[in-house]
Order: sequence, then C-alpha cells, then structure tokens
Amino acid sequence: MKADFFKTLGHPARIRVLELLSQRDHTVSEMLADIGVEAASLSQQLSVLRRAGLVTARREGLSVTYALTTSEVAELLAVARAILTGVVAGQAEVLEQSA
Repeated sequence: MKADFFKTLGHPARIRVLELLSQRDHTVSEMLADIGVEAASLSQQLSVLRRAGLVTARREGLSVTYALTTSEVAELLAVARAILTGVVAGQAEVLEQSA
C-alpha cells in the first residue's frame, strides 16, 4: 500500500495540485491556470488523487471545488520539501569542496 501511495505522488502535476490545495481549496478552473496542463489531463490527475483518498470534491453550482482530505497531506509535502532542500544543499557543498 505504501508503494502505491508514493507511486500516486510520482507525477509532477499531481504534486502541484496537492501543493495548491495545501494553500486553500480550489476549483478546477483556478487550478488549470496554475498547473499548466489541458483540462482533460487535470481531470485525470484529480481522479487519481480522489481514488487514492488524498482529495475530495464538492459541487458548487456549475463548478467543482477540490480540497485535501487531511492536513497531513500538506505536512507530508512540507517534509518532502525540507528533505529535498537539505539534499540539494548537501550536493552543492560537495560540488564546492571538489572544485
């Protein structure tokens, strides 16, 4: 299950969606401008995230608004960002020492 969970996170558009939803709930049209993919592709990625239980959707009139299912998803993204920042800083340090 854990491997499938991380596989779900293995797509840049899905990560971007989750990052946007970490800030606040978004409609599909709001996300389209920020994600930079076609509507059909965004719909597909949102569907994957819904099946994985990471986002929920609610209809508001003609639009659909998406939200994270839990704040722990936002926490996971923040931890991943911190880890990657440390890795990149470490790589830069190694490059500086070898120069």
